[in-house]
Amino acid sequence: MRKILAFAGLILVALLAGCSKSEHPQEGKQFERLPTDLSAYQLPVVTEVFSLNCGHCANMESAIPQLEAATNQTFGKVHVIFNQSAQVSAMIYYSAQTQLGTTPSHDLMNAMFNAVQMEGATAQQQKQAINKAFTDQDLSSPDKLTEDQRRTLFAAMQQAAEISQKGQINAVPTFIVNGKYMVLLAGHKDLDGIANTINYLIQQP
Repeated sequence: MRKILAFAGLILVALLAGCSKSEHPQEGKQFERLPTDLSAYQLPVVTEVFSLNCGHCANMESAIPQLEAATNQTFGKVHVIFNQSAQVSAMIYYSAQTQLGTTPSHDLMNAMFNAVQMEGATAQQQKQAINKAFTDQDLSSPDKLTEDQRRTLFAAMQQAAEISQKGQINAVPTFIVNGKYMVLLAGHKDLDGIANTINYLIQQP
């Protein structure tokens, strides 16, 4: 009887250990360490890296409030700059952030996503849509910034380019946590899983 109980106890310990291990996100599957520590940039604890050209990023925008609630964090944003197209859309994003002095609202983000990703629109129609997204929020359109605002915009873009390069960000959307970790969205099945990984990484040194 004692042997049976001891064997049963070992099985229970093994099962508990297995469950405990599976509860924690795994490096290489749900997240990875960034090749360069980005803490010097003083990013918010959780920062979304995205592009206005990215359809998946537009879809993720609607999920940000739920993720913020699940992690008790206010997310920052960095517009990735890894090619010329991303650079152009980054100018649009940072034109808004520069004027606001903070991360644009979800309504403005959605308006910018819709304008940049207009299908079948001419260049003129797209420009009008972008300008309308700004003026509807009582902001100046990107081509009407003051000299000081342009300097702030270019400084923000330079920092975004450095973060993109040093962090080797090659796919968006993603999340940087504590300036050291990047969430691998492909390793998650749902938003709860993403939130769980973010909460886990927040606690890591």
